[in-house]
This record gives sequence, C-alpha cells and structure tokens, in this order.
Amino acid sequence: MTQKIALEEHFLSPGFEDYWKTTAGEITPDIFRQAVARLAEFGDLRLGQMDRDGIARAVLSIAGPGVQIEGDTAIAVRRARESNDFLAREIAKRPDRYAGFAHLPMQDAKAAADELERAMRDLRFVGAMINGHTNGQYLDHPSLYPFWERAEALGAVIYLHPADPPAAMPALEGTYGLKRATWEWGVETGSHALRLVFSGHFDRFPRATLMLGHLGEMMPYLLWRFDSRAAFYGVKLARRPSDYIRQNIVMTISGMYSAEPFDCAVGAVGHQRIMFATDYPFEPPGEASEFIDHVPLADDVRADICFNNAARLLGL
Repeated sequence: MTQKIALEEHFLSPGFEDYWKTTAGEITPDIFRQAVARLAEFGDLRLGQMDRDGIARAVLSIAGPGVQIEGDTAIAVRRARESNDFLAREIAKRPDRYAGFAHLPMQDAKAAADELERAMRDLRFVGAMINGHTNGQYLDHPSLYPFWERAEALGAVIYLHPADPPAAMPALEGTYGLKRATWEWGVETGSHALRLVFSGHFDRFPRATLMLGHLGEMMPYLLWRFDSRAAFYGVKLARRPSDYIRQNIVMTISGMYSAEPFDCAVGAVGHQRIMFATDYPFEPPGEASEFIDHVPLADDVRADICFNNAARLLGL
C-alpha cells in the first residue's frame, strides 16, 4: 500500500450543521445524523480509516458551504475565525496526522485575506478551501482582487469546492438524480474555474494556484476545445486557456475512481498536477485508496500522486 496525503477530507465545526444541511439533499434523518457524527469526529473512527487506507496525513476542510451562504458579513467573519480556531485545536492534538485548509468569509475581500494570512501564519494551515460562489459572487469578481493579491503573496493554494449554483439549472428541472453531486456541481464548479481562466485572472495573478477536485471538474477532457473556441471568439489572453489550466490549476482524484477519466487527466495535465483525496466521509470508505493502489501506474508516478506532489506543493 502506497503512503498517502489526502486533500479533500471534511469536518464540521460546532454549530455549522445548519449551513451544511442546505446542501445535504433529500437524505434521511438517520443518514444525516451519521454524516454529522463522522464530520464532527477526529479520533479513532477517522484515524482508523486513515490507517486502513495508508493515509499518513489528512488536510481537513469544512464541509461546505459554511459561512459563504451567511447573509450577515460580520457574522461570517466571526464564525469563519471561530471555525479555523476550532480546527487548529483539533490539529494540535494530532499534528502528525492532520493539517488544515482555512475557511474564509469571502463576503469581504480584506477580511478573507486577513483570515487567510492569520490561518497560514499563526495556525500553520496550508491554504484554503472556498466552497464555490459566495451569495452569487464568483472568484473572478474585481472586488476580490485584494484577496487574490494576498493569496498570491502567501503562496496559498485555493481549493475550489463544489456548491449549489445560485439558481436551479433549467435543464435539470423535472429530473431526478442529476442535481448536485451527479452532474450539477461539476458543471457549476467547472464553469466557475473557467471564469477565472477566460477572464484573464491568471494573467493578473500569474502565481495563483487553484485546486479542483474530481479530476479537474471535466476540464482535462476539453482542453483542445477551450483553445479552439477561445481563438474562434477572439478571447484576449496572453496564453492559451489550456496553458493556464496546466500551469495554474492542480487537481485531486476526489470522487473520481475510474481509470478512464484518470488516464485522461494524467495525459492532459501531467501526473505532477494530480493529487490524492478521498472526499471523507461522503464516498464509500476505502474506495479512493483501493483505486489508486491498483490502477496501472509506474511506482514513482503512484508515489508522486499519492504523496510527493502534495508534500511539495503544500510544504507537508
């Protein structure tokens, strides 16, 4: 079994259950209680699963959307700080096994930047996870430039995690099983990331690093198409869209445990841009590790994806 660092491993801070419940879907109360119990646990249950999966270190992040759906900015700022302090206390109990992504109040660019800096400097977190748009505002909005300036200066990795779109997708109305994790979240999150690419965000912030789960939210499959249509429509960028995706975006395997999309992503962006994640506790236990331990790979490539790439990028 290959040693691993896992990068999309969720938890809940006390009092954040109502935020998370908004995206929990139509699950039964019993399943909801089981999920909350796992999200709130940092001891034998979580560590035991890590041991079985060969996970040396888990980078913990709040189960979204958290304070990003909070309507009161002052409350969002306060509760994001409280959540980060809570996570730091849990990490301090097992610093050999846990690290953290900061939770940020993106309603206020300066407050988010300040909290990111505090979390990385004082709490020793390794970056941040942002759960999609914040009350309809996407990460390419000019008001957030001060946040990105700070993130770039800090060398912070920003993990863009799925969230419900601001409005229901008309094409999915009347369907069952296509919303949220099946299709809707991938379309929403991939579109969010492409806004950054096509808006010239990475020309403005060339050292910014965005992390995506699910093997890049379908983008590796479409690199040629992005370049072709950008030229066709006269999109004004310093480089091709695929260049930004290969140079400013890294990916994890969270929730995509199949050889075909995995091979596509490796071929499209290179194995050095791909890292391990399990999406704990939302995927079946052990599935991610079982996949990555047995998918055909050279031993050194497997070690890079499982451990070395994350260790290098996040300083772990």
